Amino acid sequence: SHEKICCYIARESDSVVVSVGYRLAPEHKYPAAYEDCLNATIHFMKNIEHYGVDPANVIVCGDSAGGNLAAAVSQTLAGRSDLPKLRAQILIYPGLQALDFNLPSYQQNRGVPLLFRERAAFYLLQYLNGNASNLEEVLEGSHIPIDIKLNYRKWVSPD
Repeated sequence: SHEKICCYIARESDSVVVSVGYRLAPEHKYPAAYEDCLNATIHFMKNIEHYGVDPANVIVCGDSAGGNLAAAVSQTLAGRSDLPKLRAQILIYPGLQALDFNLPSYQQNRGVPLLFRERAAFYLLQYLNGNASNLEEVLEGSHIPIDIKLNYRKWVSPD
């Protein structure tokens, strides 16, 4: 689905672009996609000379669920001293939090195609455990205990 844009980015930026075909939910639940992306990135970085890439210029990128995966891979690799440091991460409308589907961005865009608020929550549940039976609780915010909400309100709040 992303071949054309990857080719465009490679051509226009004179870069090597590696697109990971990771396993998808609901057939492959978390952490399958994360492990695929992490393993592919580690393999690439360990064999970087084979691809003619400057180790100081490696960037991970992803959109939507891929943005979530790019962020997770970046966090995992940040502490690795046996690999080159990532130069940057590019996250395009990433799915980064599942604590609150009632934040302003979800409310303002709740009816905007392609990724409606309900669909975003549904896909998240498919990714995590393949079961969307508690979709309404997730949309209401009752899936998170109040003490956890209070702990994270500094980072996840309408403010």
